[in-house]
Amino acid sequence: MVITMEMPVSGIANSWDETKEVFKKYGIPVGSIKALKEHLQDKGLDLLISDLNKTIGSSEATCTVGG
Repeated sequence: MVITMEMPVSGIANSWDETKEVFKKYGIPVGSIKALKEHLQDKGLDLLISDLNKTIGSSEATCTVGG
């Protein structure tokens, strides 16, 4: 599965424990029920999503969105 901007922070953190450090790096509370796109925009959001997917070992090259 690829992490996307519509996914809630808490859902990501609960599914992949290793992402909690990434959220700390960006100053995002892991208990937030808001979508990633509600915390950061533009380049910051792109960097966060890239870091999260790298952390869980996922990319669009290896997975299809939503699956």
